[in-house]
Amino acid sequence: MNQPLSRPEAAAAPLEVFFDGACPLCRREIAHYRRLTPRQPIVWRDLSEPATCAALDDPRAPDRAALLARFHVRDAVGHWHAGAAGFLRLWAALPRWWLLAAAVQALPGAPWLAERAYRRFLRWRPALQARARRLLGEGAEADCGAACDPDRGRHG
Repeated sequence: MNQPLSRPEAAAAPLEVFFDGACPLCRREIAHYRRLTPRQPIVWRDLSEPATCAALDDPRAPDRAALLARFHVRDAVGHWHAGAAGFLRLWAALPRWWLLAAAVQALPGAPWLAERAYRRFLRWRPALQARARRLLGEGAEADCGAACDPDRGRHG
């Protein structure tokens, strides 16, 4: 599922990036990426918005809970990439970041290590989110579950 990155694909059709807009860490990181001029079109999909949830009509799409739990990207041909593989896809489409994506892909074992590091971050994510919310003066965790999908409940 995680095919190697190639220059032609990096310059191809739009990439869809799915992120948790209710997460202060995610919002800040995505804001950084959005300020850059991408090498290919990118469509940003905030999963805390009901319209995004309604637009997920791809039968191969992970469910909403899975999309919120890990970073996901859908490439131009409809393949889904999660976690570090998703970040590699995104970085390949961004100026300067594509060099990091290419380096990680080229080094034996580096994509595996990147995924392990991402999984470790996910364990720390709830505590980091809570700390970020306190520092930013935000309230309790946002719950868009009822607006997007009442059966899925809260996310983290």
